[in-house]
Amino acid sequence: MRVPTSTYRLQLGPDLPFAAAEQVVPHAASLGVSHLHLSPVLDAVPGSGHGYDVTDHTRVRPELGGEEGLRRLAATAREHGLGLVLDIVPNHMALPADTRRNAPLWQVLREGPESPAARWFDIDWEAGDGRVLLPVLGGPLGEELCRLSVEGDTLRYADHLLPLRPDTEELPLPDLLDAQHYRLAWWRLGRSEVNYRRFFTISDLIAIRVEDPEIFRASHALVLRLLAEGVIDGLRVDHPDGLADPGGYLARLHEETGGAWIVAEKILGSGEQLPGSWPIAGTTGYDALRHLDALFVDPEGWVELTEHYRAFTGTPPDQGGAWEATVRRAAYRMINHELVAERERLVRVALRICRSVDGLRRRDHAPWALRTAITELLVRLPVYRPYVTADAPPSPVDEALLATAADGARAAFRVPAEASAVATVRDLALGLFGEDADRADFRVRFAQVSSALRAKAVEDTACYRYTPLLSAAEVGGDPGAPALPPATFHAFCSRTQRDWPLTGTVLSTHDTKRSGDVRAAQATLTERPRDWAALVTQLTEATAASGARAPDPHLAWSTWQTAFALGSPDRDRLLATQLKTAREAALHTSWTERNEEYEASLERFVLAGPCGHPFHQLAEFAAGLAPAIRSNVLGATLLHLTMPGVPDVYRGSEGHYPALVDPDNRRPPRLPVAQLAALDGAGPAEGHDLTTEKLRLTATALRLRREHPEWFGPRGGYQPLFAEGRAADHCVAFVRADRVLTAVTRLSHRLAAEGGWGDTRLALPPGEWHSTLTGQRHRERVELSRLFATEPVALLVNES
Repeated sequence: MRVPTSTYRLQLGPDLPFAAAEQVVPHAASLGVSHLHLSPVLDAVPGSGHGYDVTDHTRVRPELGGEEGLRRLAATAREHGLGLVLDIVPNHMALPADTRRNAPLWQVLREGPESPAARWFDIDWEAGDGRVLLPVLGGPLGEELCRLSVEGDTLRYADHLLPLRPDTEELPLPDLLDAQHYRLAWWRLGRSEVNYRRFFTISDLIAIRVEDPEIFRASHALVLRLLAEGVIDGLRVDHPDGLADPGGYLARLHEETGGAWIVAEKILGSGEQLPGSWPIAGTTGYDALRHLDALFVDPEGWVELTEHYRAFTGTPPDQGGAWEATVRRAAYRMINHELVAERERLVRVALRICRSVDGLRRRDHAPWALRTAITELLVRLPVYRPYVTADAPPSPVDEALLATAADGARAAFRVPAEASAVATVRDLALGLFGEDADRADFRVRFAQVSSALRAKAVEDTACYRYTPLLSAAEVGGDPGAPALPPATFHAFCSRTQRDWPLTGTVLSTHDTKRSGDVRAAQATLTERPRDWAALVTQLTEATAASGARAPDPHLAWSTWQTAFALGSPDRDRLLATQLKTAREAALHTSWTERNEEYEASLERFVLAGPCGHPFHQLAEFAAGLAPAIRSNVLGATLLHLTMPGVPDVYRGSEGHYPALVDPDNRRPPRLPVAQLAALDGAGPAEGHDLTTEKLRLTATALRLRREHPEWFGPRGGYQPLFAEGRAADHCVAFVRADRVLTAVTRLSHRLAAEGGWGDTRLALPPGEWHSTLTGQRHRERVELSRLFATEPVALLVNES
């Protein structure tokens, strides 16, 4: 098994099976990556475009070509010098319409809690009176009875197929339903009554208990065999924060894989560090994305842009005008609306523990007090979850995390004596008292609910509500403080090189709300905030005068910003994105409570505004920022490909890649195969379009990494360089292994407005440095006006 120098992510599905992926191999190899990074390949729900809805851990998905197809892909990759990295899903499985596809689930629904398969799933049998609530009906049961039918030993409802208990087929339908180990219910009841742990709030994804050694073996046997046989080299672990014991799981995976390269999709909060005890290479890279993006946001311009946003939308800080307030409001909505069932389970366990422990302080909490304390603590956690384990005392980090949340939670109680419930819940979350089983139950579930709440409240709600700068509203981002100085970026890189030199890094993924190139374009708006605000006002008023008034100012602001970065009046893509934006924000419409009038108004506005005549003015504004957009795109690309860590290139993003939120970013891209072939042997990229420039830069950096992995790996080192002169802050530069030097331009529009580089210089380490992009050679001190004369970035190699 080889450690990657870089990876190339392929989003597999019915439209990109293994055979089609084989056709990509020569291009990926020519690009310079060492491994293909595959989305999940285990059997999934038919037609799935992502593969995270696994139905069978024992076989590779037939729709993709099965295990034989995967092995052929691996062989083709090896012929071109590439390995494979695989995305795996340990947290959950699909609850498919045809439950026969999920054999353990079929067995549990047929045989109930006594089934050997019952240990697979995280089901609260007590809450369901021994049955699993299945929220699959389109309406109340009484209205849907006529759509139910018995077919042999199977119950059919529309396209749902469910098992029947033995000898119940002949019962009258009402009695038959009562006799099953499951209860059919209207889908809306999933919010309040579902008694199995879901993936976030998705009822057709049911969590599995991978902490059970038997379930771990059964669900990982195929993947471990593929690793042992050399078919794959490494793993990307999806959503470890949903697991009962993420650290314990990763330790076992590390041991079972023989120390393979493993990265985990851990979303770090501001200031949060990856647990040092996790025996993995690092994260999948959203922490790197946050630091990369923040370099290209003008801090003063962002403040001004936010002021214009608040004036345009007319929204006060406590109703969406401030990031933290927006997150808190979204979290309250989620815990009181979508995650009610999960919270009530915590309340029941807390009550049971309190009533079984000696001491009146523990026994006297009313259910409402515990419910309030649980709610207030959960909404105040600034990170995904604590990591308290059963075999060790709480860490100082987790103690401080819960203590700070508890300080704020007490304010929700008017009577001090009632506020003591907060201390009780805090101690329960830290696992400090109670019988062993119940103590573990609360501690684990509190952390799991916390991670689901954080993901849904922040990424899937607040990031669609707080939109002064859309590029900051990203997975792992900090929309409240999106700008960071070069010194902070260097500190992050130095820490990464020291602690996690083989961690993943990304700019675009299947989960980013906007591709790296879209975000790079949006960041330039912080360099012209006043002009942008004036343009948005003008365009919104002109669109309203044409008879298509924006349904609300927030929607108008985000629509113009999205259209600006997309760069073309693509009505289908833009409309789909803005509909999703409005539904995820859940302020005027949502996925489950559609406001048809609002959505019709939204469609009229999008089609008449950004997709109508006003787009010409938007395009003119974008043309004025084109040099800055180019600088940001190329700068972020080069930093990503040369900073500490293992860069992942999302398929198609080696060229200019203006993609929006899924499903837009999961469309099969047109890969720049011919352009790459034409570039080999060509001279400097002057005059080429942005795709050609970015492609050449990407291939140059990736090939350098593959040819000299020692320069970029654990021993490569990281040395920040600092320019001298009045424009010094506009340059970010560093050296790896004393052999390769990266330098990029930041905030280039402001730089031009201030008169350019002037006499600003960069002192080079000893040696003769050759530019891989321009062919120039430099020694000692170089004027940045010369270094960046034709390109806003420089990649130099020490030839001494």
